Amino acid sequence: MLTPEIISRLAKAEHQHKYDHGHALVLAGGVGRGGAARLAARGALRIGAGLVTLGCPPAALIENAAQLNAIMLTRVDGAEGLGAILQDNRINALCIGPGLGTGEEARRLVEAGLRSARATVLDADALTLVAQHDDLRALLHKSCVLTPHGGEFARLFPDIAARLAAPAAEGPAYSKLDATRAAARAAGCTVLHKGADTVIADPEGRASTSAARDADAAPWLATAGAGDVLAGFIAGLLARGFEPRTAAETAAWLHAECARAFGPGLIAEDLPETLPHVLQSLLSQAGKPAAH
Repeated sequence: MLTPEIISRLAKAEHQHKYDHGHALVLAGGVGRGGAARLAARGALRIGAGLVTLGCPPAALIENAAQLNAIMLTRVDGAEGLGAILQDNRINALCIGPGLGTGEEARRLVEAGLRSARATVLDADALTLVAQHDDLRALLHKSCVLTPHGGEFARLFPDIAARLAAPAAEGPAYSKLDATRAAARAAGCTVLHKGADTVIADPEGRASTSAARDADAAPWLATAGAGDVLAGFIAGLLARGFEPRTAAETAAWLHAECARAFGPGLIAEDLPETLPHVLQSLLSQAGKPAAH
């Protein structure tokens, strides 16, 4: 359950305007590869970012424009184009990776995003690129959140993953919590290690778990695109000013709660659409007015 302080922060005050809740930019891949980024963008907007823009290559503009309304759209002409967009300091959070691709142009986009020093979620293809390129790893900073599943974690942190997978010769056993803390220290940023027992850790060693097992199980999250929505939730909270670890913890809990609330038949598109009902319930229980 979220703390009363976090629930209070999820509410919106009457005197605030959209820019008080930040502007998240989600980068999309080329033609035919925009779905993952659109899911992330929808998640960022639903969780309360004041504005969300999806940035894509010029050739993919029409495809994305046909499917976006409340989410804004901008063309990104490579890394230089992204740099120009980021001259707007009101853009305070980035989501990079869903459907981005892993070629040289994608690598340069990740580099440009990291060099901007914005609060940044790196997911999916961006994690693959960081694992492949030491120069990108060196650009990670404390305002980043990495969101690997088990396979991505092993590619990013092979030595740590090998120790986690090794049989325990003596106790206590090396746990997923230990491994995620070590990964966060090594990367110098927050790591959200996904799974039924998601673990979130920051470079200072502070860590928490978001377990979705037994009575709290959320098996419906085992569906394509669910991780993209989680990345968007985190990006939206970063845009709203949440610290990286808190954004990751809050997003992970809400993500699972949406799946539990929706139940069987869940697909990724349902997660952002279920979130308003989950937030309404939380705010009502806490005696807070619903966000407007």
